[in-house]
Amino acid sequence: MCNRVGIVLSLLLFLSLESRDCSASSQYDAVNKISLNTVQGWAVKLGTELYHFGEFITRKKEVQDSFKSAQIESRDGEKLVQSMADDIRGMMELKISAVKRIVEAAENMAFDKQNEPVPEDYQFYNSKEMEDLYEDLSMTTTPEPEFNMENWIIRPPSKNAHLLQNPHFSNIPVNINFSSVHVPTNVYAWATEVIKGIHWSEGLDTHFMNNYQSDPTLSWQYFGSSTGFMRHYPAMKWRADPVDIYDCRTRAWYMEAAASPKDVVILVDRSGSMTGQRRDIAKHVVTNILDTLGNNDFVSVMTFADTVEEIVPCFEDSLVQATLANLRELKLALDNFETNEIANFSAALTRAFELLEIYRNNSGGANCNQAIMLVTDGVPYNYKELYERYNWKYDTPVRVFTYLIGREVKVADVREVKWMACANRGYYVHLSTLAEVRERVLEHVNVLARPLVLQREKHPVVWTPVYANVTDPKVADYLWEQRERAEQKERFMSQRRDKVLFNSEKEQNRRWKITQMKQGQYSELGNSRYQLMTSVSMPVYDLRHNENITENVLINEAYWVSVTKESVEENGQREMRIARLLGVAGTDVPLSEIQALMTPYKVGVNGYAFMVTNNGYILIHPDLRPVFQQILKPSYNSVDMIEVELFDDDRSPRNFSKELTALRKEIIDQKTGNKAMNVKYHMDDMKRVGRGKKHYYWTGISDSPFTLVVTIPENYGRHRITPPPTDDIHRLSLTSKNISALQYLSDNWSVHPDWLYCRHYERTFSTPEEELLYFLERVAKPGWRWPAKPRPPEHHKNKGHERHNEGTLEARERKSSNPPPRNEYYCDHGLMQALVYDARNTAWFNKSISESASDEKAPLTKVIGLLPRAEFIQRFGYIVAFLATHSGLTRWQMHPPKEHNDKPQFGKQWPRAIDEVWYRRAVEQHGVDPLSYVYSVDMSTDRSPLNVSAAVVTAAHAVFHGDGHRKAPAAVVGFQFKHERLSEWFENITSSCEHNKCVTCMNNNWECYLVDNNGWVIVSKETKHTGQFFGKIRPDIMMKLVEDEVFKTVHIVDYQAVCFREKKTTNPATMLLTPLENLRLIMVWILSTTMWFYNSITVGLSQASSYPFDYEYVTPTVAYQNYENDDETDDPNVSKPPPRILERDFEKLVLINRTRPTPCDREMYLYQLDYKNLDEKLNKPAKECERPFYAQVVNYTNMLLVVVDALCSVKEGVMLPSIDATEVQYNESLPCLKHMHPLYRKQPTSCIRNHTEESNVQMCGRGCLIQQSIILIISCLILVLNLFT
Repeated sequence: MCNRVGIVLSLLLFLSLESRDCSASSQYDAVNKISLNTVQGWAVKLGTELYHFGEFITRKKEVQDSFKSAQIESRDGEKLVQSMADDIRGMMELKISAVKRIVEAAENMAFDKQNEPVPEDYQFYNSKEMEDLYEDLSMTTTPEPEFNMENWIIRPPSKNAHLLQNPHFSNIPVNINFSSVHVPTNVYAWATEVIKGIHWSEGLDTHFMNNYQSDPTLSWQYFGSSTGFMRHYPAMKWRADPVDIYDCRTRAWYMEAAASPKDVVILVDRSGSMTGQRRDIAKHVVTNILDTLGNNDFVSVMTFADTVEEIVPCFEDSLVQATLANLRELKLALDNFETNEIANFSAALTRAFELLEIYRNNSGGANCNQAIMLVTDGVPYNYKELYERYNWKYDTPVRVFTYLIGREVKVADVREVKWMACANRGYYVHLSTLAEVRERVLEHVNVLARPLVLQREKHPVVWTPVYANVTDPKVADYLWEQRERAEQKERFMSQRRDKVLFNSEKEQNRRWKITQMKQGQYSELGNSRYQLMTSVSMPVYDLRHNENITENVLINEAYWVSVTKESVEENGQREMRIARLLGVAGTDVPLSEIQALMTPYKVGVNGYAFMVTNNGYILIHPDLRPVFQQILKPSYNSVDMIEVELFDDDRSPRNFSKELTALRKEIIDQKTGNKAMNVKYHMDDMKRVGRGKKHYYWTGISDSPFTLVVTIPENYGRHRITPPPTDDIHRLSLTSKNISALQYLSDNWSVHPDWLYCRHYERTFSTPEEELLYFLERVAKPGWRWPAKPRPPEHHKNKGHERHNEGTLEARERKSSNPPPRNEYYCDHGLMQALVYDARNTAWFNKSISESASDEKAPLTKVIGLLPRAEFIQRFGYIVAFLATHSGLTRWQMHPPKEHNDKPQFGKQWPRAIDEVWYRRAVEQHGVDPLSYVYSVDMSTDRSPLNVSAAVVTAAHAVFHGDGHRKAPAAVVGFQFKHERLSEWFENITSSCEHNKCVTCMNNNWECYLVDNNGWVIVSKETKHTGQFFGKIRPDIMMKLVEDEVFKTVHIVDYQAVCFREKKTTNPATMLLTPLENLRLIMVWILSTTMWFYNSITVGLSQASSYPFDYEYVTPTVAYQNYENDDETDDPNVSKPPPRILERDFEKLVLINRTRPTPCDREMYLYQLDYKNLDEKLNKPAKECERPFYAQVVNYTNMLLVVVDALCSVKEGVMLPSIDATEVQYNESLPCLKHMHPLYRKQPTSCIRNHTEESNVQMCGRGCLIQQSIILIISCLILVLNLFT
């Protein structure tokens, strides 16, 4: 009977192994079954052992005792945000005061000296040409070729200077004893007006240096001239890679200070005559106009022929905000318009006037200046009736700027086009070459500045949005293009080395994965090459009222003459009325300086402060990610606060809630208020997610467009740790003999590198720790005084400008040469106090861990502590214990001590204390389980696979201090050890059970995992699974856990993402195919075919002796020849193939898809363990293949033990929401979508657009017509006769 039963059971087991399927399984063999109790026992045992081990290694109890004397202080968000705003405003006043002194000095110097002659031997420090006196130039400088020209003008060379690296100026070699001058590539430094400005502005050096002396926190100071040059302090060697495209007049600090905000409609003639070079010039004109616009400006670009069309269709009948993304969209669309038909100027002008009138009546757009920019090659007449109807009857609110294009222009065209500008408070420009476009286009900035200059009293203070210290935003596109070129070059060379390997499917798949990883990367590391900043600037006016003006006069279609214009008699001389903008003065303010004043130690862990502009864009935010792959994102400076503060709801992308938009409006309006909201946020390179309630407190920063917001988490964010008032550093140092704070900081410690503890302005230190020790030593000495907060020495009470007639120039210079006393250093008293308190009370952490073992009561802990060194290392390896406090202090110690450690020390890798991910997660976990440790390993993704053999496990635990009913996070303790030790620990526990005959995780029929609270695998039998997302290994099990509400899916949208659009390599626009154009194309084809045929024969004959002729070979393509002839990429170790190669070598496998980085939205689904009723959800038995797993929380940890029946294969077709970011597909492009759903913005308060005296300024164009003046006509005729004789 027994034998029969055994046979039946064996048969059943065999059948179940053969046909086991989740849909058909009906038996579950008790012999191969792991019970729920067994899994629960494993989870309890593993968690308990890890807990006691952590208690021993971290000495958590001693850390808790260290903060017994600390006080608990309620965190008042309203007072905190107001205090921060006051400190930031005080810093801003210092910068404004410095800029005002530069403005006053520049205006007075220009009035006194700009007409002085410039010596012929005058030399100045040219930033692009000057060299370091101590550098060996013989190896780096290429001698200039000698030019033998009869009329060649020899100019004096640039002055040279000795430059030293300065940490305050980003370690750039500078000289702080004077300034230097940058001259744009398109500006001639020795042009009369330019060199005169360089000459008189040299006197600004004294004021630059005095400003820096009185406020050593000042960054770069500069004066940007309307003629193009920029004088900047300190002097430096201008380095541009690959070319210098910087022009200060197109930077935000210049544009926004030079003129009030503006609405601009650009009309581009696309009639049949606008072909060839004229079309290119027109595109260049529009591009340069767009470069002069900023976030407070609005623009529309239309092309017109028989009809009027927006260049971007979705921007129809509207003005769009001139953000980087919108401007980029407009510039890209310029390549697509076709030229044909006849221009309908009446329809175009009517459309433009009506659009501007709508915005003017509704107070929309910029709500200040308005302008029409007309780009054409000629007009039939002046359309006076349109201006009378739409402009003049409203007192000419719209300025008209006209750009006449073409080398051969008619006198009638000049007359009519110029009249259109002059009659409408605009400016006329004639353009015949691409080279002159930039300079002529910038004339409109000076015209828009006239009302500002004429009133002369107000100097509006302008703060710019965030920007990076790069020469131009266009550099980002260039860098990406260079990267793709390098990739294309590498592909050619790789195929050249081994064609078979390159064309193999395996290699192509590998390269495809690399491309996908590059285009999907979310790591924003490596942005240290960019320094984010804002700038404060003010316009500088020419105090003169009149000047002699010389203009060009067009006699006929071929001849221009110069004529001096006269209109006003002053001092016996006839001069013309002017209203000239000299330029703009400003200074940079690195955002790091503002962030230091936000006192993050007062905000606390998982709290933060950020700043928003009047447009709702982020100035400072911890989640502002301006860089991808070390390249600036296309729209990095127009990230809206609503795109980083994610409301915790289930709304679709860009479907923002009314509650969030209402909060945004109150913040932008600079009101003072507070509000609590449920939010979600990401961590760890957008691979982890958190959710919670946060309190927002905000207040406006007066006299600026910025609003400060402080965000504090609910519960643990309400209180903070403070040292007792009796623990004053200086007093303790003086009263306690032979005791100094220095003795508390010996080995293995670091401080938060970005926090402002103390800063010395005249000394440099290699590390923040070195600087801190210097000040701790000074604090201990008698006579120490905590420095007061610096205040501006003048202007901080809105003191008016000194006018030119208040004293002589010498008196003003004597006044400026006596700067206020300089503060050597600044310290944050509260932060220093907290740091020293933490250092003194945790000094014992440097004591060996073994010494604490005898004090332990837990048996396991005592046994671990008493293990011999060799046995401890064998069982646990080397373990790093660490401690990080709320004051930014981090300590660490290795156990057992190791003499030689080649790896970077813990505190050097993770020095940011409360900002580290393990610190933030540990504090959050405390709300779930106060005894819990948070375990994590580095993540393994396709982009960066994890080397499991070298992986380490980090465990962190938050230490809270309380006084009864209140508690606050004081520190986080933790330990770090090799991953393989945790794997062995896990294996030992899960390979045993209560009975001798039972199934464990060592059975091949079962798979066991340790998964953290975000779904990432920490331990698995398969080591390759370590660090991977569990949902990718077993999507069916993860989906079941989501359905059981064990894990919650959290939808995250990245509104700062970058996608990669295929770049069109050809221009889709057509040309006007005239007979001459057809003849030109035929000649080009004949010439190219002849050259190809000749080269083919020549190459074939020359190589006949080396290679046998083979009809399978063809001539290399031009692309391959370029790479083959590139000496930089030739590898001498690679055998070169014959120049004639197989035609299939140039199939599509070799060529990359050219792309262009484009702003987009990406969405992902992250996972979070839901602890609500978790035991009830997990205490369920396995149910065949319907629920083939157990899951249990590992005690005192954030880990989930998941035991899976491996005989149940992975279900196919399970659609688990992906953690990988995918592009959100909208019906419109992202710029169009944003434009169709605009968000609230606050218009700038300063708007100066009119002045009664502007009609006296008659300058309105480059090139003028013959006036009805007998003297002028006779003069022109005489000049013409001289030209013919």
